[in-house]
Amino acid sequence: MLESFRFKAVFFLSVALSDSAPAQIDRITGKSFATRSEVLAQHGMVCTSVPAATQVGLDILKRGGSAVDAAIAANASLGLMEPVSNGIGGDLFAIVYSAKENKLYGINGSGRSPLDLNYDQMKAELEKLGRKTIPPRGMLPINVPGCVDAWSELHKKFGKLKLSDDLAPAAKYADEGFPVTELIAFYWHFAPEIYKDSPGAFLETYTVDGKGRTPAKGEVFKNSALAKTLRLIGEKGRDAFYKEEIADRIDKFMRENGGFLRKADFEKHTSTWVDPVSTNYRGYDVFELPPNGQGIAALEILNILEGFDLKAMGCNSAETLHAMIEAKKLAWADRANFYADPEFATIPLAQLISKQYAAERRKLIDPNHAAKTVAPGNPNAAQSLKAQETAISGLVAKIDSGQDARVTDDGDTIYMCTADDEGNMVSLIQSNYRGMGSGVVVPGLGFMFQDRGELFSMERGHANVYAPGKRPFHTIIPGFVMKDGKPWEAFGVMGGGMQPQGHVQVLINQIDFGLNVQEAGDASRWQHEGDNEPTGEKMEKGGYVEVESGIPYEVVRELEKRGHDMRSDIGGYGGYQAIKVEMHDGQRVYVGASESRRDGQAAGY
Repeated sequence: MLESFRFKAVFFLSVALSDSAPAQIDRITGKSFATRSEVLAQHGMVCTSVPAATQVGLDILKRGGSAVDAAIAANASLGLMEPVSNGIGGDLFAIVYSAKENKLYGINGSGRSPLDLNYDQMKAELEKLGRKTIPPRGMLPINVPGCVDAWSELHKKFGKLKLSDDLAPAAKYADEGFPVTELIAFYWHFAPEIYKDSPGAFLETYTVDGKGRTPAKGEVFKNSALAKTLRLIGEKGRDAFYKEEIADRIDKFMRENGGFLRKADFEKHTSTWVDPVSTNYRGYDVFELPPNGQGIAALEILNILEGFDLKAMGCNSAETLHAMIEAKKLAWADRANFYADPEFATIPLAQLISKQYAAERRKLIDPNHAAKTVAPGNPNAAQSLKAQETAISGLVAKIDSGQDARVTDDGDTIYMCTADDEGNMVSLIQSNYRGMGSGVVVPGLGFMFQDRGELFSMERGHANVYAPGKRPFHTIIPGFVMKDGKPWEAFGVMGGGMQPQGHVQVLINQIDFGLNVQEAGDASRWQHEGDNEPTGEKMEKGGYVEVESGIPYEVVRELEKRGHDMRSDIGGYGGYQAIKVEMHDGQRVYVGASESRRDGQAAGY
């Protein structure tokens, strides 16, 4: 959820990261840190962050639904059951593997800013609030929600059941109730304090008593308003949301409460089918979606790291972590400078993910010292190493943003993946951005609007600068890997700026260090924060690195010697799911994994 939702561990690293932590269990097979074995199935598989949602998707597969049908059904259920992270008030991105065509499709289901709110008006609204950047709550960060249209587009191309069939299980759960899982209940209980003064029906929709009490773990929660909305979408399709009853209600509410979205914004909304882009990392073709998302940051990092013998350096060694963190900083400088809506900015996409560019950027990594400042590269032209070295060590002027410098690192999201009996696979991610979103809930609709517009820059001339009808920089990214022209893995790691870092870590854990798909997610993670951002923040002192307690203290100490600011954190390392494809005696077997740090489940049949 929000920064305040994080359960921060603020204690001395020598205690927090002790290398003598007692083991909880003794596994007979696999790595000692693994929380469970992989899940194996031949016919279909669903991996989500809530077990009941996983079972919804699995039931759809057993009824003859496609991987896309299962993904829509599970995603709709997650919007109900995990409202702290996602819902139909947010955006969606997905990569779909079509077995019949042996082809990957990408869909960008992100929404755009209000057409009637221009830059000068936005700036004037911010001045009223005493801010220089777009806030996380209220009307200003709200864009058109893209989720429902993305469902519709996916369903038209790949669905086998009716859309109403896909949405029926979530609607039923919304009417009859569902038991709230442990971690979601924990995050949920922070929400009333944050959203209680928001316009609309937050308390009515998201509290048990309408006054501020949130559901405890195991308590059955209902959302009858969302049930009605989902059934209406199922019966009338996406037009009910973007052109008819729901759009009318949203328009009326926005006009009455000082909002900026209008029915015209919804009527003009479209999702965009895009070609996933890739790089080859040690024989594996890693696919991400192009900007306005941040997926290509993972490709930039992998390209840089391919020049290091990570296997010889060792898993989570000081040498490996130093190289990974420094590669991340280089990619982040480009991410802050170039990633934006391609309808409004020219992005040197092919150059950014080229091996030649990575080779030049790799030269900037000092094996013994952490970089304190990093400037973006020049992917469009040959740039001398001397010029780049000057840029990386030069002082970068700080922009006084008036907001939390960790804005892009705080998003909450769901990632899920599905696979069906025909071999089709879906890698899908969906989010309201910061926690539950903007706080704005239209009475009677049962969902909160996202606050994704917070991720626009207000710096004139910046690629990601705010403009009407524009998509902001986006953090949510689905991943997919092909090997020798065949599907190898659908995967993702949700969690704001953790996502490209998480993609890189779980892939390197498998490809370089030989961990299985579950172990790759269970292994201790790190996250570098305080970096350059597309919203204007600049890294001046190297940022800081948060690590889980499984990373030995001697590694932490060695990283400190190299100039890294090392810290501890609990809960800030994202949420992982994956489905890998293995062949055994000519028969396909799906191998599933789910995030052990969360409430989820991988299941198949």
